[in-house]
Amino acid sequence: MNIEDFIFNQEVDKSTALQGTFTWSAPSNIALVKYWGKIGDQIPANPSLSFTLSECKTITSLDYRVKSEKGISFDLLFEGKPKEDFKPKVQKFFERIVKYCPYIEDYHFAIDTKNTFPHSSGIASSASGMAALAVNVMSLEKALNPTMTTAYFDQKASFLARLGSGSACRSISGSIVVWGEQAEVSGSSNLYGVDFPYEVHPKFKSFCDVILLVDKGEKKVSSTVGHNLMNNHPYAEKRFEQAHVNLSELKKILIEGNINGFVSLVESEALTLHAMMMTSMPYFILMKPNTLQIIEKIWAFREKTAIPVCFTLDAGANVHVLFPKEDKDFVMTFIRQELALLCQNQQFIVDEIGFGAEQIK
Repeated sequence: MNIEDFIFNQEVDKSTALQGTFTWSAPSNIALVKYWGKIGDQIPANPSLSFTLSECKTITSLDYRVKSEKGISFDLLFEGKPKEDFKPKVQKFFERIVKYCPYIEDYHFAIDTKNTFPHSSGIASSASGMAALAVNVMSLEKALNPTMTTAYFDQKASFLARLGSGSACRSISGSIVVWGEQAEVSGSSNLYGVDFPYEVHPKFKSFCDVILLVDKGEKKVSSTVGHNLMNNHPYAEKRFEQAHVNLSELKKILIEGNINGFVSLVESEALTLHAMMMTSMPYFILMKPNTLQIIEKIWAFREKTAIPVCFTLDAGANVHVLFPKEDKDFVMTFIRQELALLCQNQQFIVDEIGFGAEQIK
Protein backbone atom coordinates (compact mmCIF):
# COMPACT_ATOMS: atom_id res chain seq x y z
CA MET A 1 0.00 0.00 0.00
CA ASN A 2 1.13 3.53 -0.81
CA ILE A 3 0.27 6.73 1.04
CA GLU A 4 -2.18 7.70 -1.72
CA ASP A 5 -4.17 4.50 -1.06
CA PHE A 6 -5.14 5.83 2.35
CA ILE A 7 -6.68 9.09 1.11
CA PHE A 8 -10.48 8.97 1.42
CA ASN A 9 -11.87 10.57 -1.71
CA GLN A 10 -15.27 8.95 -2.19
CA GLU A 11 -18.58 10.70 -2.52
CA VAL A 12 -20.59 9.75 0.56
CA ASP A 13 -24.07 10.18 1.89
CA LYS A 14 -23.54 11.47 5.43
CA SER A 15 -27.19 10.76 6.19
CA THR A 16 -26.00 7.19 6.79
CA ALA A 17 -23.86 8.44 9.70
CA LEU A 18 -25.46 11.57 11.14
CA GLN A 19 -24.60 10.72 14.72
CA GLY A 20 -23.65 7.77 16.88
CA THR A 21 -21.00 6.29 19.14
CA PHE A 22 -18.21 3.76 18.74
CA THR A 23 -16.17 2.24 21.55
CA TRP A 24 -12.89 0.37 21.17
CA SER A 25 -10.14 -0.94 23.39
CA ALA A 26 -6.54 -0.98 22.15
CA PRO A 27 -3.59 -2.50 23.99
CA SER A 28 -0.13 -1.23 24.73
CA ASN A 29 2.80 -3.13 23.25
CA ILE A 30 6.40 -3.78 24.21
CA ALA A 31 9.11 -3.61 21.55
CA LEU A 32 11.70 -6.39 21.60
CA VAL A 33 13.70 -4.92 18.72
CA LYS A 34 13.54 -1.20 19.48
CA TYR A 35 12.54 1.64 17.18
CA TRP A 36 14.68 4.64 18.10
CA GLY A 37 15.07 7.49 15.66
CA LYS A 38 12.68 8.71 12.98
CA ILE A 39 12.69 10.67 9.76
CA GLY A 40 10.09 12.85 8.10
CA ASP A 41 6.47 12.22 8.99
CA GLN A 42 6.75 9.56 11.72
CA ILE A 43 8.82 7.20 9.55
CA PRO A 44 11.05 4.85 11.58
CA ALA A 45 14.81 4.99 11.04
CA ASN A 46 14.92 1.24 11.69
CA PRO A 47 12.40 -1.62 11.85
CA SER A 48 11.01 -2.89 15.15
CA LEU A 49 9.19 -5.95 16.45
CA SER A 50 6.85 -6.01 19.43
CA PHE A 51 4.68 -8.24 21.59
CA THR A 52 1.11 -6.96 21.84
CA LEU A 53 -0.06 -6.89 25.45
CA SER A 54 -3.38 -8.09 26.81
CA GLU A 55 -4.32 -6.21 29.99
CA CYS A 56 -2.68 -2.77 29.61
CA LYS A 57 -5.31 -1.12 27.42
CA THR A 58 -6.91 2.19 26.59
CA ILE A 59 -10.70 2.15 26.19
CA THR A 60 -12.01 5.03 24.09
CA SER A 61 -15.53 6.04 23.07
CA LEU A 62 -16.03 8.37 20.11
CA ASP A 63 -19.37 10.12 19.99
CA TYR A 64 -19.92 11.84 16.62
CA ARG A 65 -22.54 14.15 15.14
CA VAL A 66 -22.70 16.06 11.87
CA LYS A 67 -22.26 19.83 12.16
CA SER A 68 -22.89 22.68 9.75
CA GLU A 69 -19.47 24.35 9.71
CA LYS A 70 -16.34 22.55 8.54
CA GLY A 71 -13.32 22.25 10.80
CA ILE A 72 -11.72 20.09 13.49
CA SER A 73 -13.95 20.14 16.56
CA PHE A 74 -13.88 17.90 19.63
CA ASP A 75 -14.33 17.66 23.39
CA LEU A 76 -12.10 15.37 25.44
CA LEU A 77 -12.75 13.56 28.70
CA PHE A 78 -10.23 11.38 30.51
CA GLU A 79 -11.84 9.01 33.00
CA GLY A 80 -15.02 11.08 32.77
CA LYS A 81 -13.41 14.46 33.47
CA PRO A 82 -12.17 17.22 31.10
CA LYS A 83 -8.45 16.85 30.42
CA GLU A 84 -7.17 20.02 28.78
CA ASP A 85 -3.50 18.99 28.76
CA PHE A 86 -4.35 15.96 26.55
CA LYS A 87 -6.10 18.09 23.93
CA PRO A 88 -3.04 19.44 22.04
CA LYS A 89 -1.88 15.92 21.18
CA VAL A 90 -5.34 14.95 19.93
CA GLN A 91 -5.59 18.22 17.98
CA LYS A 92 -2.25 17.49 16.32
CA PHE A 93 -3.42 13.95 15.51
CA PHE A 94 -6.56 15.23 13.78
CA GLU A 95 -4.52 17.83 11.88
CA ARG A 96 -2.18 15.12 10.65
CA ILE A 97 -4.91 12.72 9.52
CA VAL A 98 -7.36 15.20 7.95
CA LYS A 99 -5.62 14.76 4.58
CA TYR A 100 -6.49 11.05 4.71
CA CYS A 101 -9.84 11.39 6.50
CA PRO A 102 -11.33 14.69 5.24
CA TYR A 103 -14.77 13.71 6.55
CA ILE A 104 -13.64 14.41 10.15
CA GLU A 105 -14.14 18.13 9.47
CA ASP A 106 -17.87 17.49 9.01
CA TYR A 107 -18.30 16.15 12.55
CA HIS A 108 -18.04 17.26 16.15
CA PHE A 109 -16.53 14.54 18.34
CA ALA A 110 -16.90 13.85 22.04
CA ILE A 111 -14.01 11.61 23.09
CA ASP A 112 -14.11 9.76 26.41
CA THR A 113 -11.02 7.72 27.19
CA LYS A 114 -9.59 5.75 30.10
CA ASN A 115 -6.77 3.30 30.77
CA THR A 116 -6.99 -0.08 32.46
CA PHE A 117 -3.62 0.65 34.08
CA PRO A 118 -3.13 3.42 36.66
CA HIS A 119 -2.59 6.92 35.31
CA SER A 120 0.99 8.09 35.94
CA SER A 121 1.97 4.47 36.50
CA GLY A 122 5.01 4.93 34.30
CA ILE A 123 3.41 2.94 31.48
CA ALA A 124 3.36 4.86 28.21
CA SER A 125 -0.27 5.29 27.14
CA SER A 126 0.38 7.09 23.84
CA ALA A 127 0.54 3.82 21.87
CA SER A 128 -2.70 2.37 23.22
CA GLY A 129 -4.40 5.78 23.30
CA MET A 130 -3.68 6.72 19.70
CA ALA A 131 -4.45 3.20 18.48
CA ALA A 132 -7.85 3.33 20.22
CA LEU A 133 -8.61 6.71 18.67
CA ALA A 134 -7.52 5.53 15.21
CA VAL A 135 -9.81 2.47 15.17
CA ASN A 136 -12.72 4.65 16.27
CA VAL A 137 -12.07 7.03 13.37
CA MET A 138 -11.91 4.04 11.04
CA SER A 139 -15.27 2.80 12.36
CA LEU A 140 -16.75 6.12 11.22
CA GLU A 141 -15.06 5.73 7.84
CA LYS A 142 -16.49 2.22 7.53
CA ALA A 143 -19.96 3.61 8.31
CA LEU A 144 -19.43 5.98 5.37
CA ASN A 145 -17.98 3.22 3.21
CA PRO A 146 -19.60 -0.09 4.23
CA THR A 147 -17.75 -2.10 1.53
CA MET A 148 -14.39 -1.56 3.26
CA THR A 149 -12.47 -4.79 3.89
CA THR A 150 -11.14 -5.79 7.30
CA ALA A 151 -7.60 -5.86 5.91
CA TYR A 152 -7.89 -2.26 4.69
CA PHE A 153 -9.50 -1.19 7.98
CA ASP A 154 -6.57 -2.61 9.97
CA GLN A 155 -3.88 -1.22 7.65
CA LYS A 156 -5.32 2.28 7.56
CA ALA A 157 -5.97 2.24 11.33
CA SER A 158 -2.31 1.35 11.85
CA PHE A 159 -1.27 4.04 9.35
CA LEU A 160 -3.35 6.67 11.17
CA ALA A 161 -2.23 5.57 14.64
CA ARG A 162 1.39 5.99 13.54
CA LEU A 163 0.73 9.66 12.81
CA GLY A 164 -0.34 10.12 16.43
CA SER A 165 2.40 8.03 18.04
CA GLY A 166 4.84 5.91 16.09
CA SER A 167 4.61 2.79 18.25
CA ALA A 168 0.78 3.00 18.22
CA CYS A 169 0.84 1.40 14.77
CA ARG A 170 1.89 -1.84 16.51
CA SER A 171 -1.24 -1.88 18.73
CA ILE A 172 -3.94 -2.51 16.13
CA SER A 173 -3.80 -6.25 15.47
CA GLY A 174 -1.73 -9.34 15.96
CA SER A 175 0.21 -10.82 18.85
CA ILE A 176 3.59 -10.08 17.27
CA VAL A 177 3.91 -7.04 15.01
CA VAL A 178 6.67 -5.75 12.75
CA TRP A 179 6.85 -2.08 11.82
CA GLY A 180 9.40 -0.85 9.31
CA GLU A 181 10.73 -2.22 6.05
CA GLN A 182 12.65 -5.46 6.54
CA ALA A 183 13.66 -7.46 3.45
CA GLU A 184 12.62 -10.91 4.60
CA VAL A 185 9.39 -9.91 6.38
CA SER A 186 6.68 -10.14 3.77
CA GLY A 187 4.55 -7.00 3.45
CA SER A 188 6.57 -5.01 5.98
CA SER A 189 6.22 -1.26 5.64
CA ASN A 190 7.37 2.01 7.17
CA LEU A 191 3.78 3.24 6.93
CA TYR A 192 2.02 0.71 9.19
CA GLY A 193 2.58 -2.37 11.30
CA VAL A 194 2.06 -5.90 9.97
CA ASP A 195 1.37 -9.16 11.77
CA PHE A 196 4.47 -11.35 12.01
CA PRO A 197 3.88 -13.45 8.87
CA TYR A 198 5.38 -16.76 10.05
CA GLU A 199 4.30 -19.61 12.30
CA VAL A 200 5.61 -18.87 15.78
CA HIS A 201 7.03 -21.68 17.91
CA PRO A 202 4.63 -22.75 20.71
CA LYS A 203 7.14 -21.49 23.32
CA PHE A 204 6.41 -17.91 22.27
CA LYS A 205 2.64 -18.12 21.88
CA SER A 206 1.91 -17.69 25.59
CA PHE A 207 4.51 -15.37 27.04
CA CYS A 208 4.12 -13.27 30.18
CA ASP A 209 5.20 -9.67 30.74
CA VAL A 210 5.24 -8.34 34.30
CA ILE A 211 5.88 -4.59 34.36
CA LEU A 212 7.81 -3.46 37.43
CA LEU A 213 6.95 0.14 38.29
CA VAL A 214 10.32 1.44 39.45
CA ASP A 215 9.49 5.09 38.77
CA LYS A 216 5.92 6.27 38.25
CA GLY A 217 6.85 9.88 37.57
CA GLU A 218 6.65 11.67 34.26
CA LYS A 219 9.36 10.69 31.79
CA LYS A 220 12.49 12.83 32.05
CA VAL A 221 12.87 12.77 28.26
CA SER A 222 9.86 12.77 25.93
CA SER A 223 9.80 10.26 23.09
CA THR A 224 10.01 13.07 20.54
CA VAL A 225 13.13 14.49 22.16
CA GLY A 226 14.63 11.02 22.51
CA HIS A 227 14.11 10.14 18.85
CA ASN A 228 15.55 13.48 17.76
CA LEU A 229 18.74 12.73 19.68
CA MET A 230 19.47 10.11 17.02
CA ASN A 231 19.95 12.89 14.48
CA ASN A 232 23.74 13.32 14.15
CA HIS A 233 24.32 10.67 16.84
CA PRO A 234 27.86 9.28 16.32
CA TYR A 235 26.64 5.67 16.53
CA ALA A 236 23.23 6.05 14.84
CA GLU A 237 24.01 4.36 11.51
CA LYS A 238 25.56 1.33 13.20
CA ARG A 239 22.55 1.10 15.50
CA PHE A 240 20.14 1.16 12.56
CA GLU A 241 22.15 -1.62 10.88
CA GLN A 242 22.16 -3.60 14.13
CA ALA A 243 18.36 -3.38 14.37
CA HIS A 244 17.98 -4.97 10.92
CA VAL A 245 20.39 -7.76 11.86
CA ASN A 246 18.68 -8.35 15.20
CA LEU A 247 15.23 -8.46 13.65
CA SER A 248 16.44 -11.08 11.16
CA GLU A 249 17.87 -13.09 14.05
CA LEU A 250 14.74 -12.70 16.17
CA LYS A 251 12.63 -13.91 13.26
CA LYS A 252 14.56 -17.20 13.28
CA ILE A 253 14.43 -17.40 17.07
CA LEU A 254 10.64 -17.02 17.14
CA ILE A 255 10.18 -19.67 14.44
CA GLU A 256 12.65 -22.19 15.88
CA GLY A 257 11.84 -21.69 19.56
CA ASN A 258 15.39 -20.74 20.55
CA ILE A 259 14.61 -19.46 24.04
CA ASN A 260 18.23 -18.80 25.04
CA GLY A 261 18.77 -16.80 21.87
CA PHE A 262 15.61 -14.83 22.69
CA VAL A 263 16.88 -13.96 26.17
CA SER A 264 20.25 -12.72 24.91
CA LEU A 265 18.92 -10.70 22.00
CA VAL A 266 16.06 -9.05 23.89
CA GLU A 267 18.26 -7.96 26.80
CA SER A 268 20.94 -6.69 24.44
CA GLU A 269 18.36 -4.61 22.54
CA ALA A 270 17.11 -3.05 25.79
CA LEU A 271 20.59 -2.10 26.94
CA THR A 272 21.49 -0.77 23.49
CA LEU A 273 18.51 1.61 23.62
CA HIS A 274 19.78 3.04 26.89
CA ALA A 275 23.37 3.12 25.61
CA MET A 276 22.23 5.32 22.73
CA MET A 277 20.67 7.74 25.22
CA MET A 278 23.82 7.78 27.36
CA THR A 279 26.03 8.53 24.34
CA SER A 280 23.85 11.22 22.76
CA MET A 281 24.41 14.95 23.10
CA PRO A 282 22.85 16.00 25.39
CA TYR A 283 23.12 12.68 27.25
CA PHE A 284 20.66 11.07 29.67
CA ILE A 285 20.60 8.19 32.11
CA LEU A 286 17.01 6.96 32.28
CA MET A 287 17.58 3.96 34.51
CA LYS A 288 17.39 4.32 38.28
CA PRO A 289 19.54 2.49 40.85
CA ASN A 290 16.66 0.06 41.46
CA THR A 291 16.46 -0.67 37.72
CA LEU A 292 20.03 -1.97 37.84
CA GLN A 293 19.39 -3.94 41.01
CA ILE A 294 16.40 -5.63 39.37
CA ILE A 295 18.46 -6.53 36.30
CA GLU A 296 21.17 -8.08 38.46
CA LYS A 297 18.59 -10.05 40.46
CA ILE A 298 17.05 -11.37 37.23
CA TRP A 299 20.46 -12.50 36.03
CA ALA A 300 21.19 -14.23 39.35
CA PHE A 301 17.77 -15.91 39.39
CA ARG A 302 18.20 -17.15 35.82
CA GLU A 303 21.65 -18.57 36.55
CA LYS A 304 20.43 -20.29 39.71
CA THR A 305 17.19 -21.77 38.34
CA ALA A 306 17.84 -22.08 34.56
CA ILE A 307 14.37 -20.57 34.05
CA PRO A 308 14.52 -18.38 30.90
CA VAL A 309 13.29 -15.17 32.51
CA CYS A 310 14.67 -11.98 30.97
CA PHE A 311 14.05 -8.24 30.92
CA THR A 312 13.44 -5.49 28.45
CA LEU A 313 13.18 -1.74 28.96
CA ASP A 314 11.45 1.17 27.31
CA ALA A 315 12.98 4.64 27.42
CA GLY A 316 12.54 4.88 31.17
CA ALA A 317 13.30 3.21 34.50
CA ASN A 318 10.57 0.56 34.56
CA VAL A 319 11.44 -3.07 33.84
CA HIS A 320 9.42 -5.54 31.75
CA VAL A 321 10.05 -9.08 33.01
CA LEU A 322 9.45 -11.60 30.21
CA PHE A 323 9.07 -15.36 30.68
CA PRO A 324 7.14 -18.39 29.35
CA LYS A 325 3.70 -18.81 30.90
CA GLU A 326 4.56 -22.35 31.99
CA ASP A 327 7.02 -20.84 34.49
CA LYS A 328 4.56 -18.25 35.84
CA ASP A 329 4.04 -19.61 39.36
CA PHE A 330 7.73 -19.86 40.14
CA VAL A 331 8.64 -16.51 38.57
CA MET A 332 5.76 -14.67 40.24
CA THR A 333 6.97 -15.89 43.64
CA PHE A 334 10.41 -14.46 42.82
CA ILE A 335 8.86 -11.17 41.69
CA ARG A 336 6.72 -10.78 44.81
CA GLN A 337 9.45 -11.75 47.25
CA GLU A 338 12.42 -9.90 45.70
CA LEU A 339 11.68 -7.61 42.77
CA ALA A 340 8.54 -5.91 44.09
CA LEU A 341 10.58 -4.55 47.00
CA LEU A 342 12.51 -2.45 44.47
CA CYS A 343 9.37 -0.97 42.89
CA GLN A 344 7.68 2.28 43.86
CA ASN A 345 5.08 1.31 46.49
CA GLN A 346 5.89 -2.32 45.56
CA GLN A 347 3.67 -1.96 42.48
CA PHE A 348 3.79 -4.10 39.36
CA ILE A 349 1.37 -5.03 36.57
CA VAL A 350 0.89 -8.64 35.43
CA ASP A 351 0.30 -8.93 31.69
CA GLU A 352 0.84 -11.33 28.77
CA ILE A 353 0.69 -11.52 24.99
CA GLY A 354 -2.63 -10.29 23.59
CA PHE A 355 -4.36 -9.91 20.25
CA GLY A 356 -4.85 -6.25 19.35
CA ALA A 357 -7.72 -3.76 19.29
CA GLU A 358 -11.29 -4.92 19.94
CA GLN A 359 -14.58 -3.16 19.36
CA ILE A 360 -16.84 -3.03 22.40
CA LYS A 361 -20.49 -3.33 21.46
